Amino acid sequence: MRDISEIRNDIDKIDRELLNLFKERLSLANDVAEFKMENRRPIFDRKREEEKLASLLKDEKDDFTKQGLSEFFSELMAINRKKQYKILAENGMMGPLNFKPIKAFDFSGKTAVFQGVPGAYSQEAALRFFGESVRIYPVDTWRNAMDAIRTGMADYAVLPIENSSAGIVSENYDLLTEFDVSIIGEQIIPINHCLLGLPGTDKSMIKTVYSHPQALMQCDDYLRTGITGVKTVALQNTAAAARKVMEDKDETQAAIAGSINEKLYGLSILDERIQDDKSNETRFIVVSGEKLYLESAKNISLSFRLSNDKGTLYHTLSHFIFNGLSMSRIESRPIPGKVWEYRFFIDLEGNLMDENVQNALRGLQEETLNLRILGNY
Repeated sequence: MRDISEIRNDIDKIDRELLNLFKERLSLANDVAEFKMENRRPIFDRKREEEKLASLLKDEKDDFTKQGLSEFFSELMAINRKKQYKILAENGMMGPLNFKPIKAFDFSGKTAVFQGVPGAYSQEAALRFFGESVRIYPVDTWRNAMDAIRTGMADYAVLPIENSSAGIVSENYDLLTEFDVSIIGEQIIPINHCLLGLPGTDKSMIKTVYSHPQALMQCDDYLRTGITGVKTVALQNTAAAARKVMEDKDETQAAIAGSINEKLYGLSILDERIQDDKSNETRFIVVSGEKLYLESAKNISLSFRLSNDKGTLYHTLSHFIFNGLSMSRIESRPIPGKVWEYRFFIDLEGNLMDENVQNALRGLQEETLNLRILGNY
Protein backbone atom coordinates (compact mmCIF):
# COMPACT_ATOMS: atom_id res chain seq x y z
CA MET A 1 0.00 0.00 0.00
CA ARG A 2 1.32 3.44 -0.95
CA ASP A 3 1.76 6.11 1.70
CA ILE A 4 -0.88 8.88 1.61
CA SER A 5 1.77 11.62 1.36
CA GLU A 6 3.18 10.00 -1.77
CA ILE A 7 -0.31 9.78 -3.30
CA ARG A 8 -0.98 13.42 -2.47
CA ASN A 9 2.27 14.46 -4.13
CA ASP A 10 1.10 12.79 -7.33
CA ILE A 11 -2.28 14.48 -7.05
CA ASP A 12 -0.60 17.87 -6.55
CA LYS A 13 1.54 17.30 -9.63
CA ILE A 14 -1.48 16.45 -11.77
CA ASP A 15 -3.43 19.41 -10.36
CA ARG A 16 -0.64 21.81 -11.33
CA GLU A 17 -0.71 20.40 -14.85
CA LEU A 18 -4.50 20.76 -14.94
CA LEU A 19 -4.19 24.32 -13.64
CA ASN A 20 -1.85 25.34 -16.44
CA LEU A 21 -3.99 23.60 -19.06
CA PHE A 22 -7.11 25.25 -17.67
CA LYS A 23 -5.52 28.71 -17.90
CA GLU A 24 -4.37 28.00 -21.43
CA ARG A 25 -7.82 26.82 -22.46
CA LEU A 26 -9.55 29.78 -20.81
CA SER A 27 -7.28 32.23 -22.60
CA LEU A 28 -8.69 30.94 -25.87
CA ALA A 29 -12.09 32.31 -24.78
CA ASN A 30 -10.80 35.78 -25.67
CA ASP A 31 -10.13 34.70 -29.25
CA VAL A 32 -13.50 32.93 -29.51
CA ALA A 33 -15.34 35.97 -28.12
CA GLU A 34 -13.60 38.33 -30.54
CA PHE A 35 -14.51 36.11 -33.49
CA LYS A 36 -18.14 35.81 -32.37
CA MET A 37 -18.44 39.56 -31.78
CA GLU A 38 -17.00 40.28 -35.21
CA ASN A 39 -19.27 37.75 -36.92
CA ARG A 40 -22.36 38.25 -34.73
CA ARG A 41 -22.40 34.62 -33.65
CA PRO A 42 -24.20 33.46 -30.48
CA ILE A 43 -21.96 32.45 -27.59
CA PHE A 44 -23.99 29.37 -26.67
CA ASP A 45 -23.92 26.69 -29.34
CA ARG A 46 -25.75 23.74 -27.79
CA LYS A 47 -25.33 21.46 -30.81
CA ARG A 48 -21.56 22.06 -30.92
CA GLU A 49 -21.22 21.29 -27.20
CA GLU A 50 -23.30 18.11 -27.44
CA GLU A 51 -21.25 16.89 -30.40
CA LYS A 52 -18.00 17.66 -28.55
CA LEU A 53 -19.11 15.75 -25.44
CA ALA A 54 -20.20 12.77 -27.54
CA SER A 55 -16.81 12.75 -29.28
CA LEU A 56 -14.87 12.95 -26.01
CA LEU A 57 -16.84 10.18 -24.31
CA LYS A 58 -17.45 7.74 -27.16
CA ASP A 59 -14.58 5.37 -26.26
CA GLU A 60 -15.04 5.42 -22.49
CA LYS A 61 -16.45 2.13 -21.16
CA ASP A 62 -16.60 2.75 -17.40
CA ASP A 63 -19.95 4.35 -16.49
CA PHE A 64 -18.64 6.25 -13.46
CA THR A 65 -15.71 7.70 -15.37
CA LYS A 66 -17.98 8.57 -18.29
CA GLN A 67 -20.38 10.47 -16.03
CA GLY A 68 -17.50 12.23 -14.30
CA LEU A 69 -15.96 13.29 -17.61
CA SER A 70 -19.33 14.52 -18.83
CA GLU A 71 -19.72 16.77 -15.77
CA PHE A 72 -16.08 17.90 -15.95
CA PHE A 73 -16.18 18.98 -19.59
CA SER A 74 -19.71 20.41 -19.33
CA GLU A 75 -18.55 22.65 -16.49
CA LEU A 76 -15.37 23.54 -18.37
CA MET A 77 -17.39 24.68 -21.37
CA ALA A 78 -19.80 26.58 -19.09
CA ILE A 79 -16.91 28.51 -17.50
CA ASN A 80 -15.55 29.26 -20.97
CA ARG A 81 -18.94 30.68 -21.97
CA LYS A 82 -19.05 32.86 -18.86
CA LYS A 83 -15.70 34.36 -19.80
CA GLN A 84 -17.07 35.15 -23.27
CA TYR A 85 -20.24 36.72 -21.79
CA LYS A 86 -18.05 38.92 -19.60
CA ILE A 87 -16.08 40.08 -22.65
CA LEU A 88 -19.31 40.86 -24.54
CA ALA A 89 -20.73 42.79 -21.59
CA GLU A 90 -17.50 44.78 -21.28
CA ASN A 91 -17.82 45.69 -24.96
CA GLY A 92 -21.38 46.97 -24.53
CA MET A 93 -22.97 43.99 -26.26
CA MET A 94 -25.64 43.36 -23.64
CA GLY A 95 -28.65 43.53 -25.86
CA PRO A 96 -31.43 45.98 -24.99
CA LEU A 97 -32.39 46.07 -21.31
CA ASN A 98 -35.03 48.78 -21.94
CA PHE A 99 -34.69 50.04 -18.37
CA LYS A 100 -33.72 53.57 -17.41
CA PRO A 101 -32.07 54.48 -14.08
CA ILE A 102 -33.36 57.56 -12.23
CA LYS A 103 -32.38 59.28 -8.99
CA ALA A 104 -35.93 59.48 -7.55
CA PHE A 105 -39.55 58.89 -8.53
CA ASP A 106 -41.89 61.84 -8.84
CA PHE A 107 -45.31 60.61 -7.70
CA SER A 108 -47.04 64.00 -7.75
CA GLY A 109 -50.26 63.98 -9.75
CA LYS A 110 -50.12 60.20 -10.24
CA THR A 111 -52.77 57.56 -9.58
CA ALA A 112 -52.51 54.07 -8.07
CA VAL A 113 -54.99 51.21 -7.88
CA PHE A 114 -55.45 48.30 -5.50
CA GLN A 115 -57.76 45.31 -5.62
CA GLY A 116 -60.74 45.22 -3.30
CA VAL A 117 -62.69 47.81 -1.38
CA PRO A 118 -61.60 50.47 1.13
CA GLY A 119 -60.07 48.76 4.15
CA ALA A 120 -58.18 46.10 2.20
CA TYR A 121 -54.62 45.31 3.18
CA SER A 122 -53.66 46.32 -0.37
CA GLN A 123 -54.93 49.82 0.37
CA GLU A 124 -52.81 49.95 3.52
CA ALA A 125 -49.78 48.87 1.47
CA ALA A 126 -50.49 51.59 -1.09
CA LEU A 127 -50.84 54.26 1.59
CA ARG A 128 -47.61 53.21 3.28
CA PHE A 129 -45.69 53.20 -0.01
CA PHE A 130 -47.05 56.38 -1.60
CA GLY A 131 -48.29 58.34 1.42
CA GLU A 132 -50.55 61.18 0.34
CA SER A 133 -48.63 61.87 -2.88
CA VAL A 134 -50.92 59.92 -5.23
CA ARG A 135 -54.65 59.38 -5.70
CA ILE A 136 -55.47 55.82 -4.68
CA TYR A 137 -58.65 54.02 -5.70
CA PRO A 138 -59.92 50.40 -5.74
CA VAL A 139 -60.71 48.02 -8.61
CA ASP A 140 -62.53 44.69 -8.53
CA THR A 141 -59.77 42.24 -9.49
CA TRP A 142 -56.01 41.99 -9.80
CA ARG A 143 -56.45 41.72 -13.57
CA ASN A 144 -58.44 44.97 -13.49
CA ALA A 145 -55.48 46.57 -11.71
CA MET A 146 -53.12 45.50 -14.50
CA ASP A 147 -55.63 46.63 -17.12
CA ALA A 148 -55.77 50.05 -15.47
CA ILE A 149 -52.05 50.46 -16.16
CA ARG A 150 -52.32 49.07 -19.69
CA THR A 151 -55.13 51.46 -20.63
CA GLY A 152 -53.57 54.48 -18.92
CA MET A 153 -56.29 54.74 -16.27
CA ALA A 154 -53.66 54.41 -13.55
CA ASP A 155 -49.92 54.91 -13.25
CA TYR A 156 -49.30 52.23 -10.62
CA ALA A 157 -50.89 49.11 -9.19
CA VAL A 158 -50.29 47.52 -5.77
CA LEU A 159 -50.55 43.73 -5.72
CA PRO A 160 -49.93 41.08 -3.04
CA ILE A 161 -47.27 38.67 -4.24
CA GLU A 162 -46.43 36.52 -1.22
CA ASN A 163 -47.55 35.79 2.32
CA SER A 164 -45.14 34.48 4.93
CA SER A 165 -47.47 31.64 5.93
CA ALA A 166 -49.75 31.03 2.92
CA GLY A 167 -47.05 31.30 0.23
CA ILE A 168 -47.17 32.98 -3.17
CA VAL A 169 -50.17 34.60 -4.84
CA SER A 170 -49.83 32.51 -8.00
CA GLU A 171 -52.28 34.52 -10.11
CA ASN A 172 -50.21 37.66 -9.70
CA TYR A 173 -47.03 35.87 -10.75
CA ASP A 174 -48.86 34.88 -13.94
CA LEU A 175 -50.10 38.44 -14.50
CA LEU A 176 -46.53 39.75 -14.25
CA THR A 177 -45.61 37.79 -17.37
CA GLU A 178 -48.85 38.52 -19.22
CA PHE A 179 -48.71 42.32 -18.85
CA ASP A 180 -45.85 44.60 -19.88
CA VAL A 181 -45.17 46.15 -16.48
CA SER A 182 -42.17 46.51 -14.21
CA ILE A 183 -41.82 46.32 -10.44
CA ILE A 184 -40.64 49.63 -8.99
CA GLY A 185 -40.96 48.85 -5.28
CA GLU A 186 -42.26 46.57 -2.57
CA GLN A 187 -44.07 47.06 0.72
CA ILE A 188 -44.32 44.50 3.52
CA ILE A 189 -47.41 44.73 5.71
CA PRO A 190 -47.75 42.91 9.07
CA ILE A 191 -51.05 41.04 9.00
CA ASN A 192 -53.33 41.45 12.02
CA HIS A 193 -56.51 39.55 11.31
CA CYS A 194 -59.51 40.45 13.47
CA LEU A 195 -62.92 38.86 13.85
CA LEU A 196 -65.38 41.67 13.15
CA GLY A 197 -69.12 41.68 13.82
CA LEU A 198 -72.00 44.07 14.31
CA PRO A 199 -71.91 46.20 17.47
CA GLY A 200 -73.39 44.29 20.41
CA THR A 201 -72.70 40.90 18.84
CA ASP A 202 -71.05 38.20 20.94
CA LYS A 203 -68.82 35.75 19.12
CA SER A 204 -70.88 32.87 20.51
CA MET A 205 -73.69 34.07 18.21
CA ILE A 206 -71.61 33.75 15.03
CA LYS A 207 -72.65 31.08 12.52
CA THR A 208 -70.99 32.33 9.30
CA VAL A 209 -67.55 33.85 8.77
CA TYR A 210 -66.61 35.64 5.55
CA SER A 211 -63.12 36.46 4.30
CA HIS A 212 -60.58 36.01 1.54
CA PRO A 213 -59.54 32.35 1.03
CA GLN A 214 -55.98 33.00 2.22
CA ALA A 215 -57.18 34.81 5.34
CA LEU A 216 -59.45 31.88 6.16
CA MET A 217 -56.51 29.53 5.72
CA GLN A 218 -54.26 31.74 7.85
CA CYS A 219 -56.83 31.58 10.70
CA ASP A 220 -57.52 27.85 10.41
CA ASP A 221 -56.60 26.99 14.01
CA TYR A 222 -58.77 29.79 15.38
CA LEU A 223 -61.74 28.75 13.25
CA ARG A 224 -61.42 25.16 14.46
CA THR A 225 -60.83 25.83 18.15
CA GLY A 226 -61.57 29.47 19.00
CA ILE A 227 -65.00 29.76 17.38
CA THR A 228 -66.24 26.29 16.60
CA GLY A 229 -69.09 25.13 14.40
CA VAL A 230 -69.13 28.08 12.01
CA LYS A 231 -69.51 28.02 8.24
CA THR A 232 -66.78 29.80 6.29
CA VAL A 233 -67.47 31.59 3.00
CA ALA A 234 -64.69 32.86 0.73
CA LEU A 235 -64.96 36.32 -0.83
CA GLN A 236 -62.64 38.30 -3.10
CA ASN A 237 -61.25 40.48 -0.35
CA THR A 238 -61.08 40.76 3.45
CA ALA A 239 -62.52 44.28 3.35
CA ALA A 240 -65.35 43.08 1.11
CA ALA A 241 -66.19 40.59 3.85
CA ALA A 242 -66.35 43.40 6.42
CA ARG A 243 -68.56 45.46 4.13
CA LYS A 244 -70.93 42.51 3.62
CA VAL A 245 -71.37 42.08 7.37
CA MET A 246 -72.18 45.79 7.66
CA GLU A 247 -74.62 45.73 4.74
CA ASP A 248 -76.42 42.50 5.75
CA LYS A 249 -76.88 43.65 9.38
CA ASP A 250 -77.03 40.00 10.46
CA GLU A 251 -75.72 39.39 13.99
CA THR A 252 -74.85 35.77 13.12
CA GLN A 253 -72.31 36.92 10.55
CA ALA A 254 -68.71 37.96 11.07
CA ALA A 255 -65.75 38.85 8.91
CA ILE A 256 -62.03 38.24 9.17
CA ALA A 257 -60.31 41.46 8.15
CA GLY A 258 -57.90 44.16 9.30
CA SER A 259 -58.68 46.37 12.29
CA ILE A 260 -59.01 49.42 9.97
CA ASN A 261 -62.42 48.03 8.96
CA GLU A 262 -63.85 48.49 12.46
CA LYS A 263 -64.27 52.25 12.05
CA LEU A 264 -64.59 52.15 8.28
CA TYR A 265 -67.73 49.99 8.37
CA GLY A 266 -69.01 50.63 11.90
CA LEU A 267 -68.22 47.15 13.21
CA SER A 268 -66.86 45.83 16.49
CA ILE A 269 -63.71 43.77 17.02
CA LEU A 270 -64.82 40.48 18.61
CA ASP A 271 -61.29 39.03 18.63
CA GLU A 272 -57.95 40.23 17.31
CA ARG A 273 -54.63 38.72 16.21
CA ILE A 274 -56.46 35.52 15.37
CA GLN A 275 -54.04 34.41 12.63
CA ASP A 276 -52.23 31.16 13.40
CA ASP A 277 -48.82 32.72 12.74
CA LYS A 278 -48.52 35.87 14.86
CA SER A 279 -45.55 37.03 12.76
CA ASN A 280 -47.62 36.78 9.58
CA GLU A 281 -46.67 39.31 6.88
CA THR A 282 -47.68 39.95 3.28
CA ARG A 283 -45.29 41.28 0.66
CA PHE A 284 -46.85 43.65 -1.86
CA ILE A 285 -45.27 44.80 -5.10
CA VAL A 286 -45.80 48.16 -6.80
CA VAL A 287 -45.83 47.91 -10.59
CA SER A 288 -45.65 50.57 -13.30
CA GLY A 289 -46.03 50.74 -17.05
CA GLU A 290 -42.67 52.54 -17.30
CA LYS A 291 -39.33 50.68 -17.29
CA LEU A 292 -37.64 52.79 -14.62
CA TYR A 293 -35.51 51.92 -11.63
CA LEU A 294 -33.72 53.84 -8.91
CA GLU A 295 -29.96 54.19 -9.12
CA SER A 296 -29.97 52.95 -5.52
CA ALA A 297 -32.15 49.89 -6.27
CA LYS A 298 -30.94 46.68 -4.61
CA ASN A 299 -33.34 43.94 -5.74
CA ILE A 300 -33.94 42.46 -9.19
CA SER A 301 -36.82 40.20 -10.27
CA LEU A 302 -36.52 38.00 -13.36
CA SER A 303 -38.58 35.39 -15.17
CA PHE A 304 -37.60 32.87 -17.83
CA ARG A 305 -38.35 29.49 -19.33
CA LEU A 306 -35.91 26.64 -19.82
CA SER A 307 -35.59 23.96 -22.46
CA ASN A 308 -36.27 20.39 -21.33
CA ASP A 309 -32.60 19.42 -21.38
CA LYS A 310 -30.57 17.83 -18.61
CA GLY A 311 -28.87 20.29 -16.30
CA THR A 312 -30.43 23.48 -17.70
CA LEU A 313 -31.62 24.81 -14.31
CA TYR A 314 -28.28 23.95 -12.72
CA HIS A 315 -26.32 25.82 -15.40
CA THR A 316 -28.74 28.75 -15.27
CA LEU A 317 -28.34 29.19 -11.52
CA SER A 318 -24.57 28.88 -11.90
CA HIS A 319 -24.54 32.32 -13.57
CA PHE A 320 -25.61 33.88 -10.26
CA ILE A 321 -23.11 31.86 -8.23
CA PHE A 322 -20.22 32.53 -10.62
CA ASN A 323 -20.88 36.28 -10.55
CA GLY A 324 -21.22 36.43 -6.77
CA LEU A 325 -24.93 37.27 -6.79
CA SER A 326 -27.17 36.32 -3.89
CA MET A 327 -30.49 34.77 -4.93
CA SER A 328 -33.23 35.43 -2.38
CA ARG A 329 -36.16 33.63 -4.00
CA ILE A 330 -37.02 31.11 -6.70
CA GLU A 331 -40.53 30.07 -7.72
CA SER A 332 -41.94 28.14 -10.65
CA ARG A 333 -45.33 28.32 -12.35
CA PRO A 334 -46.78 25.92 -14.96
CA ILE A 335 -47.10 27.41 -18.44
CA PRO A 336 -50.73 27.30 -19.67
CA GLY A 337 -51.19 24.94 -22.60
CA LYS A 338 -47.75 23.33 -22.19
CA VAL A 339 -47.78 20.12 -20.15
CA TRP A 340 -44.95 19.81 -17.61
CA GLU A 341 -43.32 23.06 -18.74
CA TYR A 342 -42.63 25.80 -16.23
CA ARG A 343 -41.68 29.44 -16.01
CA PHE A 344 -39.20 30.32 -13.28
CA PHE A 345 -39.26 33.50 -11.20
CA ILE A 346 -36.10 34.59 -9.42
CA ASP A 347 -35.31 37.46 -7.07
CA LEU A 348 -31.69 38.41 -6.53
CA GLU A 349 -29.72 41.18 -4.90
CA GLY A 350 -28.15 43.73 -7.21
CA ASN A 351 -28.55 46.68 -9.55
CA LEU A 352 -28.81 46.63 -13.34
CA MET A 353 -25.79 48.94 -13.52
CA ASP A 354 -23.57 46.43 -11.67
CA GLU A 355 -20.99 44.69 -13.84
CA ASN A 356 -21.57 41.28 -12.24
CA VAL A 357 -25.33 41.61 -12.81
CA GLN A 358 -24.78 42.46 -16.48
CA ASN A 359 -22.43 39.49 -16.88
CA ALA A 360 -25.05 37.14 -15.42
CA LEU A 361 -27.84 38.63 -17.52
CA ARG A 362 -25.74 38.28 -20.68
CA GLY A 363 -25.46 34.57 -19.97
CA LEU A 364 -29.18 34.24 -19.25
CA GLN A 365 -30.03 36.04 -22.49
CA GLU A 366 -28.22 33.29 -24.40
CA GLU A 367 -29.14 30.24 -22.34
CA THR A 368 -32.78 30.75 -21.32
CA LEU A 369 -36.06 31.27 -23.16
CA ASN A 370 -38.23 34.38 -22.86
CA LEU A 371 -36.01 36.09 -20.30
CA ARG A 372 -37.74 39.10 -18.77
CA ILE A 373 -36.44 41.62 -16.29
CA LEU A 374 -39.51 42.21 -14.14
CA GLY A 375 -37.99 45.11 -12.23
CA ASN A 376 -35.11 46.56 -10.25
CA TYR A 377 -36.28 48.11 -6.98
